[in-house]
Amino acid sequence: MNVNANTLNEDEFFYGHKACAGCGGSLAVRIALKVLGKRAVAVLPAGCMSAVGFNFPQLCFANNAIISTFAGTASMLTGIEAGLRAKGITDFVAVGFAGDGGTADIGIQALSGAIDRDDNILYICYDNEAYMNTGVQKSSLTPFGAKTTTTPAGGNVRGNLRPKKNMFEIVAAHGIKYAATASIGYLPDYMKKVQHASEIKGTKYIHVIAPCPTGWGIAPDESVEIAKEAVDCGLWILAEYENGIFSVNTKPKNLSALRTHIKKQGRFKHLTDEDIDHIESLRDSKWENGGQ
Repeated sequence: MNVNANTLNEDEFFYGHKACAGCGGSLAVRIALKVLGKRAVAVLPAGCMSAVGFNFPQLCFANNAIISTFAGTASMLTGIEAGLRAKGITDFVAVGFAGDGGTADIGIQALSGAIDRDDNILYICYDNEAYMNTGVQKSSLTPFGAKTTTTPAGGNVRGNLRPKKNMFEIVAAHGIKYAATASIGYLPDYMKKVQHASEIKGTKYIHVIAPCPTGWGIAPDESVEIAKEAVDCGLWILAEYENGIFSVNTKPKNLSALRTHIKKQGRFKHLTDEDIDHIESLRDSKWENGGQ
């Protein structure tokens, strides 16, 4: 059955959490678990979702869920999958939810090892583009120009000077069974990819852009629209990698205004026209290479 708004599980598996209003990461977790259902066993490392989802004496997960070490999301998923399989249990999905820092920085070695072994796990990175839980510090997935507490905007330096690491291509370079990008601004696409990944045996990776109102400097009710705009203006590309082939899922005929999208976010308010021109050139170069 194809999952959509009409067929999506009505049960809630992630609720009552303490996330900030408008949190994109909590929406990414909630929707993925509604797709996967009760058979999902979730692993969450130190980060926003473990901080807001495991508050003693409350557990905000209706299915089995456990906190891992910051670096150990993928390795703990490996152990859970192997343990349940050894007990003869087959009807489950071992799924991890880790932020950008816990994925692209601290947890990349365990993820790389899991892909190398082709462990039967699903790894979902909810990317809010900084270490939001600990005070908005830069991660390697923070985009160029963004202001964080460790890349401040001042007279000499205007935010982060480094480009965003391309985790999608890094993961694909491992020869993974399936990898995809998604956005909470395009939930039907995200739901379809989670469902498809759950049906594949081997390691799967989904990278979903999930705005953080606090760190991005946007209103709580703007998260979904900002995530959609990121795709529509070409800064975030919806794509898949499967059987050694890359495919772009959405190719906007007319890209929406990148400047308007950038200027809506407090983390970019300091950027000059020249800075935004540079961001546009990076975007255009990406599309000239077919979205890769």
